[in-house]
Amino acid sequence: MRIGYGIAAALLAGVCATGAQAQDMKVGIGISGWTGFAPLILARDAGIFKANGVDATIKMIPQKDRHLAIASGDIQCAATTVETWIVWNAAGVATTQIFQMDKSYGADGLAVRGDIKSIKDLKGKKVAAWAPGTSPYFLLSWFLKKNGLSVKDVSVVSLDPQNAAKAFVSGQDLAAAATYEPYLSTVRNDPKSGKIIATTLDYPMVMDTFGCTPKYLTENRKAAEAITKSYFEAVAMIAKEPQKSFGIMGAAVKQDAAAFEKSQSFLRWQDKAANQKFFGGELQAFLAEAQDLLLETGVIKAKIDLAKIVDASFVK
Repeated sequence: MRIGYGIAAALLAGVCATGAQAQDMKVGIGISGWTGFAPLILARDAGIFKANGVDATIKMIPQKDRHLAIASGDIQCAATTVETWIVWNAAGVATTQIFQMDKSYGADGLAVRGDIKSIKDLKGKKVAAWAPGTSPYFLLSWFLKKNGLSVKDVSVVSLDPQNAAKAFVSGQDLAAAATYEPYLSTVRNDPKSGKIIATTLDYPMVMDTFGCTPKYLTENRKAAEAITKSYFEAVAMIAKEPQKSFGIMGAAVKQDAAAFEKSQSFLRWQDKAANQKFFGGELQAFLAEAQDLLLETGVIKAKIDLAKIVDASFVK
């Protein structure tokens, strides 16, 4: 059967429009320059998102402001530490975790002066950490709690991770500083300033997950599935083509491949199998302990329903 030119053109236009829509699942994602979030950059810059039909706009937004960007509608999804989702939801910004990105293996830690022999020695001392609700503040709270103290037993000086490390090595009046890579290496490379008394190798409690608003997940299920798939494909690419991947990811934070390779050695990206294990119980157990600590330190005022901030269906 022959088809008239006009009809054929119309059908072709319809096919092209369908193809365009498949490549047009838009999402705004908030991250920081933290090494663990870099597979999202790789997914964008290596064309993985595009191949899976995702049009992702990635924005660098400080952790303390990321939930505000979500609340305003500027972004719909974000990457952050596990306990932060509790803080955001407790503040009225509804968000749900759908996959795990990384686990810190020594990338986050507490630097102390040479005369500090144990974390207990920090009682009554000045300690640099970022604002309540951020990862460094939670790390400090966790480390102190595990050693019989609380943030109320120290004087917290609010400094972001980079400036906390700078202030510490410059000799400012600080007994300790909570920070993370690449800034923690500022202390590693300057032993005269002090030492790293503990990291996430000693206290494994810094883990990053990716999540979105419930509204976005409900209305854009296929997009969220494609984002998850893209993340796992990016992790696979890192394993298959490490140097190419390090180069792409490093460029986003002004590091060459060698420098980025070093920074990523302090963490472990999590593949689908690791995610299935994590969402199968580990995440829920950690959230319960984290919420108790956040309540105890006054970061949140009341407990939330933890079941509402986890959706394991995307990693099954």
